[in-house]
Amino acid sequence: MASLDGKHSFGSIGETRVTFVEKGVDEGRKDFLKKLLEHNGFEVILEEEKKKAEEDPQLYTVAVTDMVFNPTTYIFERRLRTLDGHKVTQDYWFQRTEDTNPHYWKNS
Repeated sequence: MASLDGKHSFGSIGETRVTFVEKGVDEGRKDFLKKLLEHNGFEVILEEEKKKAEEDPQLYTVAVTDMVFNPTTYIFERRLRTLDGHKVTQDYWFQRTEDTNPHYWKNS
């Protein structure tokens, strides 16, 4: 799974200028990101990546038309909301947990 590196990656899908959110994701990840980003008001553009072999799984590129969107900034500034209204954390973004507790570390 990708990491949040802060790099703003942009380009085009077809004739549409986009900010790339993630590349090379499977269908489950694509669906999660599409639903989350559309819930937050972004227009999502999806592109199927070409398979190297017929038996390879289908991978996708997920992008948004908002040219200033940067996942790292939006997550750490708490600007994204889950479908039930909580703030998106890094672990929620990467689908590691459904917990939206705002702590980035756990104290034992």
